[in-house]
Amino acid sequence: MSKMRSAKLLFREWLLEPYWNNSVEEIVNFGTEAIAPLLSILPCGSTLKHRAASALAQTTTRLTAAQPENGRNIVRRLMWHMNEDSGNIGWGIPEAFGEILAADELLSKEYHNILFSYIINTGKSDNYCGNSALRCSCYWAVGRLAEARPQLCLRWRSRIADGLHDENIVCCGYAAWALMQLPPDSTDAPTLRSLSGVGRREVCELFDGDVVYEKTVSQLAYETLSHSSGELRIRNLWRGGVQGSFIDIEHLLTRMND
Repeated sequence: MSKMRSAKLLFREWLLEPYWNNSVEEIVNFGTEAIAPLLSILPCGSTLKHRAASALAQTTTRLTAAQPENGRNIVRRLMWHMNEDSGNIGWGIPEAFGEILAADELLSKEYHNILFSYIINTGKSDNYCGNSALRCSCYWAVGRLAEARPQLCLRWRSRIADGLHDENIVCCGYAAWALMQLPPDSTDAPTLRSLSGVGRREVCELFDGDVVYEKTVSQLAYETLSHSSGELRIRNLWRGGVQGSFIDIEHLLTRMND
């Protein structure tokens, strides 16, 4: 059995354990030799995919700290897998891309524009991900980056919002979730209201840092709409001269969410 295959089987075993996070440091200690086995696990899907992407991000961050070019080479490898010329559809690659940029400040600054290019259709020769199933993963990756580094993603907000009109309804759900990580914009409300009110039962898979859980497109649209409405109401109260302590505002937010 090859060294790479042995590592893949070992990593799979570790990542499937209930306390898999305890083994991530062992994976990170493999250094560059961990990259290929982790990449090969990504297409497995669901929880295993996300855990492998998380472990890959932590490994990449360690390698980047030692030598930035190491991290850049890993991201370029992901970019190659997303390229149609590679012959690889790229299952799991966006999730790894998003986790790496969420984890590493240097790489996020240098490559976040590439990640966003996968959801931007210019109608010309571009990086837009034409595979609608894989594009769902791209929206998840953008949301993961927005969750960790919202300020970096603000200028791309309108591009994320375009995803609410994607031809693939599941992409719409992921776009709604990504928008929930950013400050609200009332212009999204009509589309979110429409998505939340039509009973879309299509399922989006989300990752809480440990396991995958599911929410429907309508649920995500409703939660994003509710989040946006609450934030905007708080802003308007403050602009209207409402005075109060931090605790008062926290109490108000809690009441709105009840």
